[in-house]
Amino acid sequence: MKHLIAFIFIISALSAPAFGRQTKSKESADNILELSNRKICLRQDLTRGGAICYISPSDTDRNIVNIYDEGRYIQQSYYAGAALDRKSEGQHKAWSPWTWNPIQVGDHAYNRAQILEHWQKGDKTYVKCIPMQWDMTNMPAEAIMEQWTTLRGNVIKVRNRLTCNRTDNLYGEGVPLAQEIPAVWLISALKNLYAYFGDKPFENRAVEAVEVKQLIMNDPEHFWGKYANLQEKWMAFTDDSGWGIAVYTPSAAGFLAGRYESYLQGDEHHVASSYIAPVRFEALMKNSVMEYDYYLIIGTLEQMRKEIYKIHRRVEKASR
Repeated sequence: MKHLIAFIFIISALSAPAFGRQTKSKESADNILELSNRKICLRQDLTRGGAICYISPSDTDRNIVNIYDEGRYIQQSYYAGAALDRKSEGQHKAWSPWTWNPIQVGDHAYNRAQILEHWQKGDKTYVKCIPMQWDMTNMPAEAIMEQWTTLRGNVIKVRNRLTCNRTDNLYGEGVPLAQEIPAVWLISALKNLYAYFGDKPFENRAVEAVEVKQLIMNDPEHFWGKYANLQEKWMAFTDDSGWGIAVYTPSAAGFLAGRYESYLQGDEHHVASSYIAPVRFEALMKNSVMEYDYYLIIGTLEQMRKEIYKIHRRVEKASR
């Protein structure tokens, strides 16, 4: 029951879109890490914790990552402890009560994470930052986030690590919550959702189109779709041509997915967006270290699944 209550809470938490202005300014090249090859161009924003801000085919400038505000992007986000009312300390009323929630890009008020270190070597990048507490105003989290990113062909591999160093005694410990691994926000034109729902994974059985749940604020009947038994550990959004992006996290226990707002042709700066988050339950302690790998695969459903199967074989072989 404790796990169920925690899961219901985190669904509610993830359901509310970020409030605030639309951020359309382009950062200078000095603040961007870019990896590119003949298939994909990938960018990370060093003014926003090094989160992934841009993915496009190499021959176009069509960004499929939604960057409407600091709550979007493709980024790390974690939850720990009890939900608290801290409005007297600068917590936004829309995000109260709230758990300890460090996120990679910045807080609700557009205060951004501090980069501690970054580098780029060939097809790999590394970023290290101090994240912000989403619900609070200009309050860095007592934590470090690291991200290692590699681009090979049409596959982006990311290793994320959270190192907690909390000194507070506010939130309590031992509360299992659904962690986004990671939070993936996409343009709303990627509107068709797919997954494999069978019980014979990695046998090239048929995938299914999924009804896309639309989030409606303050309506308990309209939260993200919740998917608990995806044995191939991926979901994908595509446009009407069948091209899009799959999110594959081998350690995921389930997925959340859906769309915010009904507009279906929004670009990277539009409030309408599609969302996928592989999730797993973790009770983060004040000194916890949480680490995981995930993969973003770009292309048609056939191309994406082919690469996922290759990755699965490598992961299985490495774990023996």
